[in-house]
Amino acid sequence: MILGLLLALLLGGGGFYATWSGLILAPAAESTEQAEHPVGALPDIAFVPVDPLVITLGSGQSVRHLRFASQIEVEAPHAADVQLLLPRIVDVLNGYLRAIDVKQLEDPAALIRIRSHLLRRIQIVTGEGRVRDLLVTEFVLN
Repeated sequence: MILGLLLALLLGGGGFYATWSGLILAPAAESTEQAEHPVGALPDIAFVPVDPLVITLGSGQSVRHLRFASQIEVEAPHAADVQLLLPRIVDVLNGYLRAIDVKQLEDPAALIRIRSHLLRRIQIVTGEGRVRDLLVTEFVLN
């Protein structure tokens, strides 16, 4: 029994040392793997910031406020077009966010659903192919 315990400790210590010193799973194998897969160039994109919105939700004693800030990811050649349409985009964002029920905003999955609805509306306003994504940088309900 003592011999088995002594062998287990010896083998465990030897395995730890071999891994820690790099004899097993050497970092050189990782560097050759990275060399085989070159990193591609970033896509030609730009980000158009949208002014933060503060939206009053509810009425009477149950008034709450939503602070919403975002950026629009666009193809770089279309950045000026999207910047030109920002007032219309802000109008669409305001209209949609004011129509949402507060209970829907409290749902943990609400941000994903709201983001997809807003992105679709922005793509309709700007025209197909200009807007790639909507990045929500601030979503605070208080």
